[in-house]
Amino acid sequence: MDKEFDVLLWGATGFTGRLTAQHLADRYGVDGEQLRWTISGRNRDKLEAVRAALNAADGQLTPVVADANDLTAMRDATSRARVVCSAVGPYARYGSNLVQACAENGTDYCDLTGEVQWMRAMMDAHGEAAEASGARIVHTCGFDCIPSDLGVLYVQRAMQERHGTYAKEVKLRVLDFKGGFSGGTIASMIELMEQASQDSSIRHLLADPYSLNPPGADRGLDSLDRVTPFYDDDFAAWAAPFIMGPVNTRVVRRSHALMGQPYGPEFRYDEAIAFPNLPTPGAWAVANATAAASAGAMAAMGLRAVRELAARHLPQPGSGPSEQQMADGHFKLALLARHPQDKAKNVLAYVQGDRDPGYGATAKMLAESAVCLAQDGSNAPGGFSTPAAAMGTSLIDRLGSNAGVRFALG
Repeated sequence: MDKEFDVLLWGATGFTGRLTAQHLADRYGVDGEQLRWTISGRNRDKLEAVRAALNAADGQLTPVVADANDLTAMRDATSRARVVCSAVGPYARYGSNLVQACAENGTDYCDLTGEVQWMRAMMDAHGEAAEASGARIVHTCGFDCIPSDLGVLYVQRAMQERHGTYAKEVKLRVLDFKGGFSGGTIASMIELMEQASQDSSIRHLLADPYSLNPPGADRGLDSLDRVTPFYDDDFAAWAAPFIMGPVNTRVVRRSHALMGQPYGPEFRYDEAIAFPNLPTPGAWAVANATAAASAGAMAAMGLRAVRELAARHLPQPGSGPSEQQMADGHFKLALLARHPQDKAKNVLAYVQGDRDPGYGATAKMLAESAVCLAQDGSNAPGGFSTPAAAMGTSLIDRLGSNAGVRFALG
């Protein structure tokens, strides 16, 4: 049965939701000719304000009003769309009914979450329903974790095309990164740390490098996440742990498992921030400072008093960087695929974005993921998937054409 909408954007009144809606309107219009899409949320007045800001005429982008706490309302809303695109976080607080409804209705779904504990809970609770209905549930369709997940796919395909083999190890190094943080991201971090502080099983889950793999999948050779700086010979640079690595690496490993481990059971993957353009003493100092700051921030957020203080004084949900800050933002990541026998045959790839990674670029990634699911077709079965496993090269092409996110070989 044909659905009323190709894409239903849930949470269109939030900071990232408004950016996502603007990209959809700019790229696909609001008249339904290229894409039948609409906006959704719980507050009709705010939705009407978004609709007006997008210059939608009467009958265009008619809002779908529903409450995330009402499972029946979520079932009704999701039954009207081929794909639901969610920009509402913290997802552990607001997203569970929506995922359940999509899984039951056979409605494809994508979001921006980086909340590992919630993703695992949703997979365990609704995986069988999604497989039965054919719904493709795809988390992490923003800077968490599209550049990492699709970047590995891209560089490994280049390795296969050039040398007839896959790399047993891929490294991602952040070379340049400029952008701000929104209140939604901060709220998600606070929610995660609150849950972890109360539940030791969540702490164990967050420490497990294969915590997002399908049940029974073989484990590879990756161990615990790095917490200290190190010198990377392949990049001739000092490096430090990347704060988003603990999410990105687990999604890449899940993709590998879902695709049938094409890179082999010994495949390894890690991420870090590299400082190749600094002289050695300065790079060493910056790498140590970065590692210490990251570890200190996570330790501090483990304290209830610090979380409460952060919730009061840091940016609130619905807020984020200014337009100028987003326009000035950018990112550049390098992925090195190491040839199994000959380092002269290593393959280097880059992923670059022309907006701040957390919001300007992320909103476009989310929007294009939803459109990709709705329009491009896929052989991916129903169930909890990943950007690489569900959309692959189709999404790489869309991001390059429509979102300012470019994949290129070095």
